[in-house]
Amino acid sequence: MTKDKEEFDQLAINTIRTLSIDAVQQAKSGHPGTPMALAPLVYTIWNRVMRFDPADPIWPNRDRFVLSNGHASMLLWSVLHLTGTQAVNAEYERLGKPAVTLDDIRGFRQLDSKAPGHPEYHWVSGVEATTGPLGQGVATSVGMAIARKWLAGRYNKPGFDLFDYNMYVVCGDGDLMEGVASEAASLAGHLGLDDLCWIYDNNHITIEGSTNLAFSEDVATRFQSYHWNVMRVGDANDLEGIEHALAAFRLTKGRPTLIILDSHIGYGSPHKVDTAAAHGEPLGEEEVRLTKRAYHWPEEAKFLVPDGVREHFAAGFGARGAQAHKDWDDLFAAFGRQFPDLAVEIAQMQRRELPSGWDRDLPSFPADAKGIAGRDASAQVLNSVAPRIPWLLGGSADLGSSTKTTLKFAAAGEFESATPSGRNLHFGIREHAMAAILNGLSLSKLRPFGSTFLIFSDYARPAIRLSAIMELPVIYVFTHDAMGDGEDGPTHQPVEQLISLRAVPGLVVLRPGDANEVVEAYRYILQLRHQPAAIVLSRQALPTFDRGKFASAEGVSRGAYILADAISSPLELILIASGSELSLAVEAHETLTAQGIGTRVVSMPSWDIFDHQPQTYRDSVLPPQASARIAIEQGSTLGWERYVGGAGRVIGMHTFGASAPLKALQNKFGFEPDRVVAVARELLGRA
Repeated sequence: MTKDKEEFDQLAINTIRTLSIDAVQQAKSGHPGTPMALAPLVYTIWNRVMRFDPADPIWPNRDRFVLSNGHASMLLWSVLHLTGTQAVNAEYERLGKPAVTLDDIRGFRQLDSKAPGHPEYHWVSGVEATTGPLGQGVATSVGMAIARKWLAGRYNKPGFDLFDYNMYVVCGDGDLMEGVASEAASLAGHLGLDDLCWIYDNNHITIEGSTNLAFSEDVATRFQSYHWNVMRVGDANDLEGIEHALAAFRLTKGRPTLIILDSHIGYGSPHKVDTAAAHGEPLGEEEVRLTKRAYHWPEEAKFLVPDGVREHFAAGFGARGAQAHKDWDDLFAAFGRQFPDLAVEIAQMQRRELPSGWDRDLPSFPADAKGIAGRDASAQVLNSVAPRIPWLLGGSADLGSSTKTTLKFAAAGEFESATPSGRNLHFGIREHAMAAILNGLSLSKLRPFGSTFLIFSDYARPAIRLSAIMELPVIYVFTHDAMGDGEDGPTHQPVEQLISLRAVPGLVVLRPGDANEVVEAYRYILQLRHQPAAIVLSRQALPTFDRGKFASAEGVSRGAYILADAISSPLELILIASGSELSLAVEAHETLTAQGIGTRVVSMPSWDIFDHQPQTYRDSVLPPQASARIAIEQGSTLGWERYVGGAGRVIGMHTFGASAPLKALQNKFGFEPDRVVAVARELLGRA
């Protein structure tokens, strides 16, 4: 290596450091210490190792870089700017402008800057995942690694290694303390995800001070017990040592890799190095000057990018990525000539499109008073569409036999290290990691679903929230939606979960009321491209409505619809229900109709979808002048007032449940036709 090359390496590293320092100082907030320490690592990954074309940051076989310790976001904004990474929009169109400009960096953490406080996937091209909540990035990367294995298992053919990229993930002490990281690491080791490399910034500092306050475990031994390959680089400034460790990762087969990198937070700062003061606050003007002096940098210069730095990245990172991309395009063109159907699949998947005829085999359920459980109807739907959407895959948190999400058609198979093209994933009892892994699968353009009981959605909530923030079409299948598992008691009976899921902006929540509503719910969900969805299903059988007598279940696509209406009498009362309580509303409707009370039944499986309908439609379903309304749902009553109004009533849950058979619980908590009829008559003054 020539001296000039070494000088440019150091110049580029110090450019990353000083851009980070200046941005945090100008914003008067941020985290300068980690970018100062890890600039050599990120430089090495990007300029010496990664295959990533800055002209097209979404080409399918690029290496992925995830900054799990997202508070160090200036590392990412610096390299995205210095490498000239270009912007792409939501329709996958190249915009011909930089993803991150120097003005964005000057506006770090300010409104509309493409250099926000933490990496945001949907906002800045070149960001592979939204990170910041610690542990999420590393867990999401496990989904990315699974996706790469699955893509290779399905599409790689002799002479056509279409998918052979790697995941490089930078993480810190905070990531490894979070339980979700442990869940995900355990599964990654079990699956032998050798395309995955985590680089652990071992700087011994957190916000409160030394990690010795709360963290003294042997991380290396812990990851060895997870069946990971563990290496150590003793100096974060040792570019050759870092590059050698990354090369060893790429040669390691059958295990993911953890590189423990010893670093000094705030490296170069004479008074704040190795202290918590360098973690989450600006250095201060005087310390900035002293630090730049230590870097042999112009002390008064701000946001300086010296001549030759961008060209240095272009000659390394840019040239290598452009050539890798061109080689892949040529390979894919040849692949398309030999395997045209598979090439079409890849193109559709990359644009989140569905194959023609994907819904051709959706079931239709005949009227049946005994009916079928929501989870069983869901199983039929999943097994009808999955053969037609080859990249639809998923599993459960060890509950496949209960949530009925196992794909059983002949070619489904199990995803394991020896069978990477399997469509059934086994997450183990790891709800939080499952949800984060689903995000990683979706970021890789697969269409994933994951399931557990509704009550355990709480364990998955942080990653569900990130699904919504990232606008990913992840499918969450939640069963045991109310008190149908009666004897298990209040620990297994959801009360506040429905309303809490409905409170997540951008998350579509559907609670279908019979088997045909389940079909229509999936028809709606599978066409989503930029929204996650939660489908909430019953454990117990629900009557299947006679759609010759009642309205078509196609109304699910509008969130709420008139299932049954007042016919012989003027409209006096509206009953609104979702899920298992819909049949209860229908029974009460028939009794009230026989008593001469004009009653309408509105099925409302999705508040969110209904709220996005035109006002004229909403008023046709819930006429403003019809103020006598009752909502019925086995969950928290919070929020239903928006639909029943001040004059209406809500029959719901005001306490937790109890352990008893379902019928006893329905009687205790008032979910019986006679109770609904009594409330209706009282509301109308006819008690």
